[in-house]
Amino acid sequence: MTERWNLRESYTYDRNVIAEIQRAANTGIYRIRGWGAKRELPTLDDLVVLGASMSRYPLEGYREACGTDVVIGAETSERPVQLDIPVTIAGMSFGSLSAQAKESLGRGANAAGTSTTTGDGGMTPEERGHSKTLVYQYLPSRYGMNPNDLRKADAIEVVVGQGAKPGGGGMLMGQKINQRVAEMRTLPEGIDQRSACRHPDWTGPDDLEIKIIELREITDHQVPVYVKVGAARPYYDTALAVKAGADAVVVDGMQGGTAATQDVFIEHVGIPTIAAIPESVRALQELGVHRGSVKLIAAGGMRSGADVAKSLALGADAVSIGTAALIAIGDNDPAYEDDYRALGSSAGYWDDFQAGNDPAGITTQDPELASRLDPEIGGRRLANYLRVLTQETQIIARACGKSHVHNLEPEDLAALTVEAAAMAKVPLAGTTWIPGVS
Repeated sequence: MTERWNLRESYTYDRNVIAEIQRAANTGIYRIRGWGAKRELPTLDDLVVLGASMSRYPLEGYREACGTDVVIGAETSERPVQLDIPVTIAGMSFGSLSAQAKESLGRGANAAGTSTTTGDGGMTPEERGHSKTLVYQYLPSRYGMNPNDLRKADAIEVVVGQGAKPGGGGMLMGQKINQRVAEMRTLPEGIDQRSACRHPDWTGPDDLEIKIIELREITDHQVPVYVKVGAARPYYDTALAVKAGADAVVVDGMQGGTAATQDVFIEHVGIPTIAAIPESVRALQELGVHRGSVKLIAAGGMRSGADVAKSLALGADAVSIGTAALIAIGDNDPAYEDDYRALGSSAGYWDDFQAGNDPAGITTQDPELASRLDPEIGGRRLANYLRVLTQETQIIARACGKSHVHNLEPEDLAALTVEAAAMAKVPLAGTTWIPGVS
């Protein structure tokens, strides 16, 4: 009999690969899930910050001011977006999220002095009522879109793509399409919904320019217009968005999460956030608008103040969080461990956002489950988290001698791996070598 310790698992066909092949063979259906990429990817953790000592002079923590404000659309809009902090809440739809979750996001963003975003499916009174600054997403699906809500928004975000699925449309499973969701999206109840992967009324950047002009006319030139792209070809997409007239470009790396899409998209399409930011910055610099009239918002796997600071040092003006915000308001809460186990998972591992049976009441339309989330408590938790992110960003900026977080720069960074140095275009730690550049 072969002893167990003599068995060797295949690297190419490990137990997870084998299980997925068997699942696909048994069902004939590709896997759909939420969350984000689970494979190991280069991240902002592969960069370190070079704090000041002798060659640079640090600021005294908490005594010397370090600004965190961001202004978007000052050159084009009567009411530019003015944020107190450089962290925003990404678009996550009512439908994929419960009304309580949307209200929590609005409350938390409002308390921290930043914006939240509607997502696909339209604007809810809960979110508008508790959000001082609400960005209205204009998506290919047009679900829930109407000019009246556009005029209620504080900014408009034209979504061309998402980091979790560049080139792919959104999904909402039938079990989450209740009467209210169906009415807002003009869909039948209980039927799976697939959003389009491209906007129906334009075929390229010239048409996008016309659309942005139309959106400005609808809103009487009151509010800024963003363009969001999934990170695949960020240099070209950023340049085209600027040419089309965007006030801000949101570049979403492949570590970005989603409520539901094909697993093969999440794990294999797009490029990491650490590689996307410098490419977008390069486009903005060549067009002469970086840190000027067009702002760059980076998204995709942001978790800590260190991630924020490093993103700003690479050239972003702000970052956007989605999955981290859901965790802050209670997603994968260990308090519901028994419920997660009943679903065949565990707190911290559960990713079936599409299923509609979220024990924490966040990614569900089940009234009983959704009632578990108290929007006031969820909002306070999110506000606390946003404040911590901002304080951590300031701590790092002061350590580099910066009186504003936007003064962070690539010279404040070094890379720990050759791959990170090449992607971020900063030197490998202890050297002056930037692979592919110097």
